[in-house]
Amino acid sequence: MTKQAMYRLLIIPLLLLFYTGSVLAIENINILGLFKNKVILKVDGKQRILTVGKKSPEGIMLISANSREAVLEIDGVQDTYTLGSHIGGKFEKPSGGKISTIAPDEQGMYWVNGSINGFQVDFVVDTGATLISMNKHQAKRIGLDYKLTGKEARSNTASGLSKIFIVKLDKVRVGDIEIANVAGAVHDSDFPKVILLGNTFLNRVNMKREGKILQLQDR
Repeated sequence: MTKQAMYRLLIIPLLLLFYTGSVLAIENINILGLFKNKVILKVDGKQRILTVGKKSPEGIMLISANSREAVLEIDGVQDTYTLGSHIGGKFEKPSGGKISTIAPDEQGMYWVNGSINGFQVDFVVDTGATLISMNKHQAKRIGLDYKLTGKEARSNTASGLSKIFIVKLDKVRVGDIEIANVAGAVHDSDFPKVILLGNTFLNRVNMKREGKILQLQDR
């Protein structure tokens, strides 16, 4: 056998190895969460958190991201993906409606942007709260005339019984999920310091966890 023939026999397997190594060996990618310069993925069942310029162990790179979409580079190809996007041949589209994905902060609290009657607010998810709850200052900022339209009641809090007013919230929005006619509670005091996203909203959506990530899905 000539040296040229031996060279061809050696180089062909090397080329095949190089070529097959560049092919994406991922079966399923699910976009779980979108944030500024960060994305949360589920890659073949494993959760990955990527920041801009960072690659996952599978070789997926985040190019850019905001709360609406992310640009990912997969096997050298860049494309834009939105929340809930699935990439791969074994994906079955989930039932249900719009999804809001919430990551915990350093204290483990689940903060999420939303609105009440069209006014922008920040919620903290609280499964222990029966109603969407707020203090009197937050209610006034939103424009709720709670003493006129609400029904007076009493609530048992950590500091004892508190006077509250049960009100109807015309629409409550969390991410892309909007629900009409939601019961809320206005505490006639400075408590609570943050607006609590309680069960009058949470019981009307599907709620599940993906690791530490909380997902709310419109029914």
